[in-house]
Amino acid sequence: MTTDAARAHGAADESAAPAQRSGPDARHPDEHPAPAPRAELADPPAGSAAAAAGWMLVAGIILAAFNFRTAVTSVGAILAELRTGLGMSETVAGLLTTLPVLAFAGLGAFAPRLARRFGPRPLLTGALLTMSLGLIARAWAPNTAVFLLCSLLALAAGAIGNVAVPVIVKRYFPHRIGVMTTAYSTTLAVGTAVAAATTAPVDHLTGDWRIALAVWALPALIAIVPWLLWRPSAAAAAANPIGRLRGVSRSRLAWMMLVAFGCQSAIAYILMGWTTTILADDGMDAAAAGSMLGLLTIVQIPVSVVVPILTVRWGPRPVFLILMACYPPALAALWIDGGGPLTWTAMVLFGIGTSVFPLILTLFGLRARTPAGTSALSSFAQSGGYLIAGSGPLAVGWVFGLTGSWTVPFTVVGALAAVLFFAGLYVTRERFIEDELHPA
Repeated sequence: MTTDAARAHGAADESAAPAQRSGPDARHPDEHPAPAPRAELADPPAGSAAAAAGWMLVAGIILAAFNFRTAVTSVGAILAELRTGLGMSETVAGLLTTLPVLAFAGLGAFAPRLARRFGPRPLLTGALLTMSLGLIARAWAPNTAVFLLCSLLALAAGAIGNVAVPVIVKRYFPHRIGVMTTAYSTTLAVGTAVAAATTAPVDHLTGDWRIALAVWALPALIAIVPWLLWRPSAAAAAANPIGRLRGVSRSRLAWMMLVAFGCQSAIAYILMGWTTTILADDGMDAAAAGSMLGLLTIVQIPVSVVVPILTVRWGPRPVFLILMACYPPALAALWIDGGGPLTWTAMVLFGIGTSVFPLILTLFGLRARTPAGTSALSSFAQSGGYLIAGSGPLAVGWVFGLTGSWTVPFTVVGALAAVLFFAGLYVTRERFIEDELHPA
């Protein structure tokens, strides 16, 4: 047996029997969900060309993730100026706010096919270039129709990236899923928050909303650089090729992942879209209500850092139960004392609870044995899940318009949390999509 073969064989044996470990380095079986050859980028020798390629890939993933939501939150920050500048009606503005959900739901489904056809490097390079062009073009769009079309172009690139990155992590970092998911989910949250927080100040500084939107093409262009420099080795790519997994709709795991992803996203969208309105109705002034929403998003960032790592270290089930335990007291605090001192507690708990999102991103890798399985699971769950997510805020607004009361909307959030709980119990149990579709 050659040295390389022995190393791969040893890695597979180590992955196949994690339960035999003991001591402080013991880890949950979900950390190594399936025996697989160790790709050289997954654990490269220090100082080697493989190590340099590995770090270049890490940089590419992190920089790309920063850009996946900037096209969304940068618009929301200056929507009033944008509507005035383009003469946009309320109906079209409503379409603009739902366009990201439609893009993520419809266009993310094409990512697996594109990944198989072109490979990860051309796919992410092309997506980031498309995003840059879309962001620049929409900033100087002459009318609303062109603005929407260019926005869709930028959002399509983000949708493809959302699905492609978990596949790349599974392919090149099969033994580092928790750490890599932490890296890109945290960067995704940071990019989302930075775009939301700084677009309006840039608008005020320059006096031009078009410049404030166009600046977000710059980080997308910078993110292309690592992908142009990265040269994947044939051995690393051959160790975990991106194939095709058929019949995903027959998998109960895939449907439960779709439901879990959709419910957690719907809850997050409802909180992001309606929290300030609810608090204002409870007597809180606009600035304070905005700060409460800011508190929620700030709490999410450090929690998102530790959730994927703990998911791999402890196993998904205990982490999931801890996060879900935050929802009942958060809902109760907001219901009993909305606008009062308990609002702080509610926002902190909601910030922790909505960090189910990075846990589910981690499960895309842990619930598949192959990159093909991760690709199919991620695409199926996100495409359908975003349809559920988009309907959540619309349903809350519709119900509030009919009743004039927040009682039923609170019930909607509670019901979504209950469905998320039961779907989460299923997906956090160790199982693999390949085993459901191709039982032994």
